[in-house]
Amino acid sequence: MNAIYIRVSTTGQNEAGQLSEIQKWLDGHGMEATVYVDRSTGDNLQRDGFKRLQSDIFAGKIKCVIVYKLDRLSRSLADGINTLTDWLQRGVRVVSITQQLDFSGAAGKLIASVLFAVAEMEQETRRERQAAGIAVAKKEGKYSGRKSGTTKEKPTRARRLREQGLTYKEIANAMSVSTQTVRRYLGVI
Repeated sequence: MNAIYIRVSTTGQNEAGQLSEIQKWLDGHGMEATVYVDRSTGDNLQRDGFKRLQSDIFAGKIKCVIVYKLDRLSRSLADGINTLTDWLQRGVRVVSITQQLDFSGAAGKLIASVLFAVAEMEQETRRERQAAGIAVAKKEGKYSGRKSGTTKEKPTRARRLREQGLTYKEIANAMSVSTQTVRRYLGVI
């Protein structure tokens, strides 16, 4: 069995673009695949879709993983390399369609390590720019923190929806967050 792994970072993003491009690649290679999707950060591997994919790989069900871009797997150098190395040692082929790379073999591992390092650097640079911007805004008296309705109100809303009998998935859809985020709001994780 082949697998498509898609990750979008924010609730405003949509996986349809990635899926469309991957499907074109699959059609061109006469392949079919099962789709695994996550709607969360690539900073860590604690993602529901990723965990299901890992489980299927460990069970020997997956022979090839197709991603839109390698950084969809991870934005951490260590996590990315460890995951990719493990998969390759298990005989799983990993393909990034936009980078036109097949990561099998020693050359593939080398290229992957460079790409994961770049992804991690981009993430760190983004955080540094954000912190610098916040520091300037605070100095100028223009920064007031997060807007209301973000962090503090969402767990309360999640609890109310759960009390109404909604499932984690239904709550996630209603709030436009991942089920992992809902579990965190409810203190399940």
